[in-house]
Amino acid sequence: MDVDILRAHPIEAARSLVGARIRTGDVVVRIVEVEAYGGPDAGAWPDPAAHSFRGPTPRNSVMFGPAGRLYVYLSYGMHLCMNITCGPDGDAGAVLLRAGEVVEGIDTVRARRGQRPGVAKMASGPGNLGQALGVTLGDNGIDVLDRAASIVLVDRADVDVNIDIAEGPRVGVSTAADRPWRFWIRDSASVSSYRRSPRAAPA
Repeated sequence: MDVDILRAHPIEAARSLVGARIRTGDVVVRIVEVEAYGGPDAGAWPDPAAHSFRGPTPRNSVMFGPAGRLYVYLSYGMHLCMNITCGPDGDAGAVLLRAGEVVEGIDTVRARRGQRPGVAKMASGPGNLGQALGVTLGDNGIDVLDRAASIVLVDRADVDVNIDIAEGPRVGVSTAADRPWRFWIRDSASVSSYRRSPRAAPA
């Protein structure tokens, strides 16, 4: 994938990632659901739901760097979630990878996830996707556009060019909850369930 595709508004970057593949070791996952996030109030895309809204910290500093970097964070003390940074260097933005379809390496994914979820749900939800790919906090900051990296982002296949992308509000955020910054493949069984945060203002 050309880095210029990701040096864009988070919405544009997010849409470009739907249908792309991400590879690590023998596992390949097709990305079927993402969410776009912006940055600080004084930045190009103010977004109070973003980790970067209050400015750079040791945790979120990757979001302020070049496009195409992996931003990994621990959610609720147990789930490792993956984002790909977007926008120009210095303007915080990222795309949360919410769900994927396992294309290759299902046996490896089963060993990581256990036997309980069906194949369609092996990488459904950001924490499950991170587990399926075996991501660690040590992967934070990786350039996923570098073909020599341990985690690599690959363009959509030709057959995915005309996929039907739906859009709607992001999952579980308590602020800016109605922004239609979530994008997914409409007919994919691997898309996660939408849950509105109970702390969000009524729709």
